[in-house]
Amino acid sequence: MNPNTSIVPIDHIAAFIALVRRQRVILDSDLARLYGVEIKRLNEQYRRNIARFPEDFAFQLAPHEWTSLRSQFATLEIGRGRHRKYRPVVFTEHGALMAANILNSPRAVAMSIHVIRAFIQFRQVLATHSDLARKLATLEKKYNSQFKVVFDAIRQLMEPPPKPRREIGFHSVKK
Repeated sequence: MNPNTSIVPIDHIAAFIALVRRQRVILDSDLARLYGVEIKRLNEQYRRNIARFPEDFAFQLAPHEWTSLRSQFATLEIGRGRHRKYRPVVFTEHGALMAANILNSPRAVAMSIHVIRAFIQFRQVLATHSDLARKLATLEKKYNSQFKVVFDAIRQLMEPPPKPRREIGFHSVKK
């Protein structure tokens, strides 16, 4: 394998996946970085081959979607000329594979396999979580009053822990 085609761990790729319009997508900037091409070239090939990308493969974000994602990922960089001029294109699982086909670089082909695996892993995690919630609801109906405390504890464990809030103001160190 070519040294320029170093493999990125699937967990790292899964961190790039976001949920937009009820679809799991990856931003053009992240996909370009993974495929080893410039964002400009990826979007250029996307526009030239627009017939290969129906709406469920790739689409340009609406202004409010881009604002929301930008605030989540904190992608703004300081300095003149470092902000995106146009709203990004996002690619679904199938769109990411199609993008690798039109780019046709060795790195894009190698990375497309890992990108697809990351989407699959993401889907499996969501399915496992929803299966667990469904089974818990079934058990709760069956043993409603007897194990209410246990079910409540399990539900609390399933929820992500709250982020600690920093206290505002001056704090003196007590000795």
